[in-house]
Amino acid sequence: MNSPTFSFQWLPFLFLIFSTSVSATLYNIPRLNPIGGILDDPETASTSANVLDNLETFYFDQTLDHFNYRPEGYTTFQQRYVINSKYWGGANSSAPILAYFGAEAPLDGDLAVIGFLTDNAVKFKALILYIEHRYYGKSIPFGSREEAFRNASTLGYFNSAQAIADYAEIIIHLKKILHAEYSPVVVIGGSYGGMLASWFRLKYPHVAIGALASSAPILYFDDITPQDGYYSIVTKNFREASESCYQTIKKSWSEIHEVASKPGGLSILSKTFKTCNPLNKSLELKDYLETIYASAAQYNDPPRYPVNIVCGGIDGAPFGTDILTKIFAGVVAYRGNQSCYVNGPKNISETTMGWRWQTCSEMVIPIGIGNDSISMFSPNPFVLRSFIESCIRLYGVPPRPHWVTTYYGGHDIKLILHRVLENISPSVVAVQTVNGSHCLDILRAKQSDPEWLVMQRKEEVKIIKQWITKYYIDLLAFKK
Repeated sequence: MNSPTFSFQWLPFLFLIFSTSVSATLYNIPRLNPIGGILDDPETASTSANVLDNLETFYFDQTLDHFNYRPEGYTTFQQRYVINSKYWGGANSSAPILAYFGAEAPLDGDLAVIGFLTDNAVKFKALILYIEHRYYGKSIPFGSREEAFRNASTLGYFNSAQAIADYAEIIIHLKKILHAEYSPVVVIGGSYGGMLASWFRLKYPHVAIGALASSAPILYFDDITPQDGYYSIVTKNFREASESCYQTIKKSWSEIHEVASKPGGLSILSKTFKTCNPLNKSLELKDYLETIYASAAQYNDPPRYPVNIVCGGIDGAPFGTDILTKIFAGVVAYRGNQSCYVNGPKNISETTMGWRWQTCSEMVIPIGIGNDSISMFSPNPFVLRSFIESCIRLYGVPPRPHWVTTYYGGHDIKLILHRVLENISPSVVAVQTVNGSHCLDILRAKQSDPEWLVMQRKEEVKIIKQWITKYYIDLLAFKK
């Protein structure tokens, strides 16, 4: 085997990278994990209780450091995993295991809305396993979150390689206690969790027979993907929704700058946008608006379609309305009627804390905005040197911006994965859709789902069934 290319011929993957959706992983980008605002969906909420009733929670004594033999590395912490055995055909029939990889958030939110596993477990007679990512939720080393996040020394065990080693330990442990040695495992994740699923398949092919990596931005490192790839797709989403909306947003940045530069300009902007506190600089407003547009595009789920909601507010303003008032109308349409906007009290979530460290250590994803005449955003390039300096100020250590491509690969992508939007081989398969939204395929199926989404999920199930069937054929031959 002279080249890594050949090894992929027997490594099944299912990459879901939607051509018009947004998959981003920088900590100042809107929420990255699969669920977005889905918890507000009454149709999803109505099915959550039944799903949660079938779950059993367990804790595993997880090793702190899988990659050295110093005494302190043998310290353990309690890592949470959750099982749904309602549909499992059992170890005697070598029924499969569908393992969901938790990502940069507590596991609790995913349990209710990541429906691909529960929606399809009955077809496969599968055991469902959910594993929480270290340093999130109830899977905290060093006894407390405060201690775990104390400094770079305690955070140093917080990385993707340790995380997927955790997952391998738990899967192997579970198969052992269930006497399910021959049960095939398919791993599933979305966004960063999808990256973990794909990397797990690379690093632990003896543990999982395949991986479904939904909206996983595995190529957004170094210079593999253009810096402005993320925001160019946001622009594309808005322009396809409404040319007039796109043009209004595009013109608004210079308008904000012009107003802010006048005497009393920040007060005018504060009044126009009903800010919770007086603006100290126009950048506060610009960042807020960028976040709204990016979030709307990233989670542009049917039937709500947030991009259309924002543009409906902007385009629906009365004739003669000035640009900034139109922009504010889009904010209200998206956020709803609130007492104030823009700079209200901030809740520093676990995801904010954890992902900030992850992006300041190994997950250095250079998302920026180039000087593109088509873009609806003002130029704001990613400057690696400035990013490194800010991380050093935060944690005292610099990030390793090239480690992900060194450890998992990526640069010679045409040799290794060719293109993730194309089938690489019969077992390395990409499923894409023009109408996609971030990780939409692995969310719970709903009556209101459009036909293209229903068919996409059917295609994914078909592919996974092929993997499992091939595994059983090989297993039968092995036992002979």
